[in-house]
Amino acid sequence: MISRMALALTNWTERWVPDAFVFALLGTFIVFVAGLTATPSTLAQVVDAWGRGFWELIPFTLQMSLVIITGHVLATSQPMGRVIRTVAAWPTTSKGAVALVTFFALASSWLNWGFSLVFSAVLAREVARRVEGVDYRALAAASFLGIGSVWAQGLSGSAALQMATAGALQPEIRDIVAANGIVPGGIIPFRDTIFLWQSLVSVVVEMIVVTTVMWLATPPAGRGKTARDLGIDLGEREIEPPKPVAHPVPGAWLEHSPLLTWLVVALGAGYLVRYFSQVAEPLNAINLNIVNLAFLLTGFLLHRTPARLMHAVQAATPAVWGVILQFPFYAGIAGIITATHLNDRLADLFVSVSNPTTFPPLVAIYSAVLGVFVPSGGSKWVIEAPYVMAAAHELKVHLGWVVASYDLGEALANLVQPFWMLPILGLFKLNARDVMGYTFVVFLVLTPVVLLLVTVLGATLSYPL
Repeated sequence: MISRMALALTNWTERWVPDAFVFALLGTFIVFVAGLTATPSTLAQVVDAWGRGFWELIPFTLQMSLVIITGHVLATSQPMGRVIRTVAAWPTTSKGAVALVTFFALASSWLNWGFSLVFSAVLAREVARRVEGVDYRALAAASFLGIGSVWAQGLSGSAALQMATAGALQPEIRDIVAANGIVPGGIIPFRDTIFLWQSLVSVVVEMIVVTTVMWLATPPAGRGKTARDLGIDLGEREIEPPKPVAHPVPGAWLEHSPLLTWLVVALGAGYLVRYFSQVAEPLNAINLNIVNLAFLLTGFLLHRTPARLMHAVQAATPAVWGVILQFPFYAGIAGIITATHLNDRLADLFVSVSNPTTFPPLVAIYSAVLGVFVPSGGSKWVIEAPYVMAAAHELKVHLGWVVASYDLGEALANLVQPFWMLPILGLFKLNARDVMGYTFVVFLVLTPVVLLLVTVLGATLSYPL
């Protein structure tokens, strides 16, 4: 019954729900009208606020694009190919195969969600080649579940990275978070978001719940549909050893030599060692730039030569077009919200319907609902942060836990919104409707678990950090 409901929902959304970019455009005009009608701002002031805010997120746009690219580079390296083939040989039953892919999708998404998407998809297809009778749709759904659960609580979680990285948010939003010096500089480090023990407990609980649900939901061999049943040819492996260049011309010698790789990796590693050795608390020093540099250096090391790295980056860049196009519009929306003080009105609304105990689950629910229409954790946080954080100050709720609650709710939306599935569905040669039955089952079970976690664990934290 649940699978039929999920397929019906997917069919409805595929027919009636427009592309995420259309929501960015609609959101622009909705907030524009709200700024005119709900605040004293004039038409000229709202127009200026939109224009001034439009390009405010250029550094963050590039940073998030590199999260996707570096994750793809890591996942498509030759050493990762060997790891994938080794792990794919472990399971012997259909349920075990899907549970294994689910676990690795969750664990890898904590490190980097872009890496998880590609790594888990390639792992799932390799498992499908090896385990007879396993449901191919369940494997495809399992490879995506990290994006629908723990990714935002990890090292590439958009909101946590934005709060920890100077320049990732507009100065007006930093001022709201700072609240006249309560939070110095409006910066909330990882120590107070993803590295809270409460956040780590949430990750462990989610991993156990999601893996168990997929193990239970997977049909036994012969009851599901294999790739062969669906008419899908698994073909050659996605990650094969690159063909060596027999006689490179002198000008191309350095491209195919590891010499420059060792030098650049040594330089970058030296910088990272010095960077962390010079700070009192290393966890507070982790930000988007450091995470991206570490992943890029690791990718360079795994690909060994500049030529292989360039090829991997070239293959990854088509996945970032949505970020580049949409983020400026969300920045413009945030510009209107902050410049017109519309954030104050929205914060008052949140305060009026919640208290310190109910505020975290309310943020999680709101984040999940809005995530269906704005399927991007980073750009959506730009919109929500001004009024959510203002309300958190007024209600005296731990600010880092508000970010964590937002992240936990944000991930749930990906289970019912197929936007981030699209890059890997092409690899599987499936449609969203083929896998949404499984992701919807996970959504139904995980949602009450998330609301319970943010409420109970939030009660153990005190304001402000």
